[in-house]
Amino acid sequence: MRSGYYIARPEIRILHRSIARPKVIYSLARRPHSNKIPPKQVHSPKQAMAEFRHNSSIGGRATPSPRKRDDVTSPLSSDNHTPHHDDDDGGRDRYPRDRFRSLFSNHFQLSDDSARVYSHNFKILLFIITILALAGLFTVYSVVSHLNAPYLCTKDGITLHCPRVKEPPSLWENPLSATTSWKSCAERRIGSISDLPEANETNGYIFIHAEGGLNQQRIAICNAVAVAKIMNATLILPVLKQDQIWKDQTKFEDIFDVDHFIDYLKDDVRIVRDIPSWFTDKSELFTSIRRTVKNIPKYAPAQFYIDNVLPRIKEKKIMALKPFVDRLGYDNVPQEINRLRCRVNYHALKFLPEIDEMADQLVARMRNRTGSPNPFMALHLRFEKGMVGLSFCDFVGTRAEKALMGLYRLKEWPRRFKDGSHLWPLALQKRKEGRCPLEPGEVAVMLRAMGYPKETQIYVASGQVYGGQNRMAPLRNMFPNLVTKEELTTKDELDSFRKHVTSLAALDFLVCLKSDVFVMTHGGNFAKLIIGARRYMGHRQKSIKPDKGLLSKSLGDPYMGWATFVEDVVITHQTRTGLPEATFPNYDIWENPLTPCMCKA
Repeated sequence: MRSGYYIARPEIRILHRSIARPKVIYSLARRPHSNKIPPKQVHSPKQAMAEFRHNSSIGGRATPSPRKRDDVTSPLSSDNHTPHHDDDDGGRDRYPRDRFRSLFSNHFQLSDDSARVYSHNFKILLFIITILALAGLFTVYSVVSHLNAPYLCTKDGITLHCPRVKEPPSLWENPLSATTSWKSCAERRIGSISDLPEANETNGYIFIHAEGGLNQQRIAICNAVAVAKIMNATLILPVLKQDQIWKDQTKFEDIFDVDHFIDYLKDDVRIVRDIPSWFTDKSELFTSIRRTVKNIPKYAPAQFYIDNVLPRIKEKKIMALKPFVDRLGYDNVPQEINRLRCRVNYHALKFLPEIDEMADQLVARMRNRTGSPNPFMALHLRFEKGMVGLSFCDFVGTRAEKALMGLYRLKEWPRRFKDGSHLWPLALQKRKEGRCPLEPGEVAVMLRAMGYPKETQIYVASGQVYGGQNRMAPLRNMFPNLVTKEELTTKDELDSFRKHVTSLAALDFLVCLKSDVFVMTHGGNFAKLIIGARRYMGHRQKSIKPDKGLLSKSLGDPYMGWATFVEDVVITHQTRTGLPEATFPNYDIWENPLTPCMCKA
């Protein structure tokens, strides 16, 4: 009976630990050395009760830890055990915890391949999360930097501070490779046979009033020679009509070399200095409607003069043409006529020798201001009061300044101004389209973005700048080597030229023409004549025509960074420096004389 008890005790323990493994328990209940089946034991009620109490006490006994419990039962446990349900209370209490431990162990006891796959996927996921985190940090940094970036240049009172830009290699001249394909070919041909008719075979005389400022008068003179050629008429030396703005009474011979003008064109057009002596009533040319051809349309074709003007000249023998501003087209006249206009502009019209000499002195002083030869820039700054008012654009200024400008516009242009209420949207549209003059501060920022350093020598050709020194301060502070002809000369040197306003304008014209870099700030006859002449001289000299639409957009963008602004300015103006450009319908030969006046090299 004792051996049976010995077998029964581990059997009970196995039942508690391995509930669903009856076969293993059965094999443990047999004697391994005996082939006989033990006899069935019969217990008395007292023995059964005692055994039951003993089993219950063993089943409810707590082990110190799961590890120790496993150690105690390890001699009787096996991986091949099959769980077996038991009705014992201790077994029911342990079953949920044992099942949880079994499920937990089975879930994490993965094969080697599964573990490697799991580890690889985890690394990939970690890498992706890291990349996303870095991208998020970079985006936040970029946004913060963008919001905190300075507005192009910092402003200290009336002074602008812009970062320096590395000087490009083509800062002072256009690349040689882009300037060698064309050459000028409008000059007079030596030894050529003249097709000019005899004096007594002329169809008559034409007389014009060259109106406006010096450069508008220059264009009118070129057109007058061309019209005389078209009608085979004799040209009376043009009269420079007094301009309402310039208030000047300069004569042709006060500015231009008359002898050179007549002699250079002697094979093209017959030109006389004065009205023929046989025409007694000279004042009639200025007052009589019978002697005046009016209503000539702008940019009229050559055929218009042959059909409408020539018959009257043949009838009256002498006729005045007025007004005569832009009264001859460009692409609706023969090419030889356009070439003749270039011949007049670039070769026949020469300023007086004293004007040329004074201009050469100014150029020499600009090139040697630093003690050694240096290049210099000529800046045509169009920001006079009349230009600001006529543009009807809005500019930076106080309320008092804007109120005074409104009164000035109302006085000078009452029909356009009206009450001024409609001008604000118009001003915004014009600035967006790049039709407003650049302010001195805007010019300074543009030049710095192009790479011109603080030491740049700049000759300023302009009238009285609207706003005075306060308006000029941003430009002068950024480029302190800023001078005018008055600062380069003595009072006595300029006194002889003050008699005629056009003489002073002629000095500015020649200095700008001979500068290393010419920069215009607004349209006009002065700028386009300079750019055209420098192109005719070989395209080598840089003539910068700002893209005012781009500048308006960039300077009005509060989030525009300096590096982006510099890149936009440099790239945009690579093709706006006076390089050869193809002509187009209704093109202006004064700014682009390429096709009629230049030939392939």
